[in-house]
Parts: sequence; structure tokens; C-alpha cells
Amino acid sequence: MKQAVYLIGAIMLGATGCGDSTAPTDRPENLWYQLEPSGDPLRPQGVILRWDPVVDAKLEVYNVYGRLQGSNQFDLRGSTTSPSFHDNGEPDLEYRVSAVNADGEESAFSDAVLIDERLRLEAPESIGSVSLDGAILVTWADNAFLNESDGFNDYRVYSTSYDLDIPECGGVWTLEGTTVAPEFIASALTNGVPLCFGVSAESVEGWESLWSDSIHDTPRPDASNVLMTPLQVDPLFSGFRFFQDLNTDGFVDDNELGFVRGDRTDNDFRISLVGSTVFIEPVRTEARVALYGTVAIDDLTSIDVAPVSGYSTVAISAEPGLGYVFEIDEGDEFLRFGALRVTHVGQQFIIFDWSYQTDPGNPELSVRGGLPTAGGKGLVVKGHK
Repeated sequence: MKQAVYLIGAIMLGATGCGDSTAPTDRPENLWYQLEPSGDPLRPQGVILRWDPVVDAKLEVYNVYGRLQGSNQFDLRGSTTSPSFHDNGEPDLEYRVSAVNADGEESAFSDAVLIDERLRLEAPESIGSVSLDGAILVTWADNAFLNESDGFNDYRVYSTSYDLDIPECGGVWTLEGTTVAPEFIASALTNGVPLCFGVSAESVEGWESLWSDSIHDTPRPDASNVLMTPLQVDPLFSGFRFFQDLNTDGFVDDNELGFVRGDRTDNDFRISLVGSTVFIEPVRTEARVALYGTVAIDDLTSIDVAPVSGYSTVAISAEPGLGYVFEIDEGDEFLRFGALRVTHVGQQFIIFDWSYQTDPGNPELSVRGGLPTAGGKGLVVKGHK
């Protein structure tokens, strides 16, 4: 008799473990969130919730609950068949998720996730800019990353119009782009049209910091602050030639100076990248470079006379503030001289001012150093303000 009882118990136990069970499913685990920045640090555009999928053949939907305050009840925000949920608009304070099976039975709730604004990063402490031809370089303090590297995601750069008459920034800001470096080049701009810029820092959760102070700048056509990229970053803008007599008239015209091209074989030098170091590298056998002193110079015109010796065809590292002089042999009895002053070295670009002595054989690199050119100039000084 007891054996029959045991057999019935075994059959009942096997039925309990079969696939027809109506027991509630497992609860979702590892709930986390990602905010969508809006430009307003206090009002994110929305939040995306994600969690580990529940492995259950009878899983029907996930229910997502939220509450605005810690003392409130959780309210149903919506249901989804995927292990993610987009809640548009300003997010609730807390969220939690459950799983519902095909029989309508709901699992236990996941751990709640707190949308914690205390994770917001510091605002960039300072901001600056450099005017370029059809572009503006925006730079700022890297304190958001340096002080919270584990929580840092990127910087967000915004722009708007600027009214020189009032003067003030416009009211409608747009996102120029994002970057992990404390610098950004806003390009494809119209020369002569002023713009305002502001920068925020975004955390890995999507929290956007307060903005930096705003700064205004205006792109303008000029050969000062020439922007070039290393060969390994963008070959098209990696090469430079000081002068080429295109019409072979023996004079120096404006359109024969300062060629930034990477696809020509007769450049005087190119910009290259080795590891994290940017180099100025002579590429023509007729061009050699020398460092003009070992300390920063105040201005391009501080390079008054080309050095007598010290030139080499070996690449030399580019450092902000330092001066560089090129000695170029054009195949006649006279040498030509050009000079650079590096103003900025970024992770993927370099900016410099340059000058070129149009008088063959004349090492003077001061304003009075040259003889007249086709435009009535002797020394071409680009970038001296």
C-alpha cells in the first residue's frame, strides 16, 4: 500500500517539473539605463532602459514601471517584447521591470534602477577658439575627464549664431558634434559669419553637465592658422609646399604660395604621426628643416634670420610655440627659406603660421628681408596679426 502511495507521489512530482507548469517566470536581471541628452542638462530628451533577457519559452512581455518620487507607488509605464524600453521625455526617478508569461502570470520585480543626477559631470572650466579658413577650432579645459575618467563618455559641442551689433549669442543652439578630446574643429563654415560655441560633458549614463561659458568666433579667409592633418589621419591634407612658380614668370604671385595638398609628389614637407607624436617631415630631397631655438617664440616674425647650419632631412617633432626654418634648394645657385610657428598640435591635426622669403638666397625672414614680388611684396608673412 505504501508503495502505491510513493508511486503516485513520484508521478505528481514529475508533473510539477514538466513544461506545462504555470509557475511564474524568472525576474529580469541587471536593469540599467542610458539617458538621451537634449542640450538642457536639467531635462534629458528621454531614457533607454535595458536588462538581461529572460530565458523562458512562455515569456509574453516585459512590464516597465516607474515612479517620480521615492515615496510614490510604481506605475506601469508600458510593455515591450524586447529587453529594452524607450521612455520619451523627462525620465522618472526610478524604474523596475517584470516578466509576464503566456498565462498572464507576472514575475517578481527586478531591482530598481535610480536615475541619479548626482552622476552628472563637471562643466568644462574654460573655453577658447582659433579662427581658421572656413572653420573654427574650439578648445576647452579637460577637467570633466581628468576628475572623473571612469564616468566620462564624451564632450558635446553646440553652436548658434552671433550678433556682433548687440552683441549676444542666438537663441537656437544646434549640436555640432561630439568628441572625447578637449578640442573640436567646426568645419564647412561660411567665412565672415560669426558663431557662438558652448561645450558640455556627458557621463557614461548620458547625464549632460552644465555648459561651459560661451565663446564667439568668425572664420575668415587667411593663410594664418593653416590646418593640416597627419598622413595617417587624412592623407589629402598632409602635405605642404611653400612656393611654386606656376606661370614660370620668375615672380611670386599670391596663388603660387602655400599649397596644402597630400596627393602631390613635390611637397616641401608633410605632417606624419608616430604613436601619439606629430612630426614635421621633409619629403623633397631639396628641402631640409631646422629647429629655431628650443623655447617658444612670441610670434612668427620672431624668426628674423634663417640659421646658417643645423638643417636636416630628418623629421622633427611639432611642438606648440616653437619655430621651424626650412632651407630649400630649387636647383639654381640660390637657396630659398621658409619658416613655421606651430600654434596648436592636436591629437589628429596641427595648426601653424608660416612665412616665405621670396628673394632667392636671402636668409632674412623679417618683414624688410626681401625684394619686391609681383604683388609688390618681398617677404610673404602669413599669420602675423
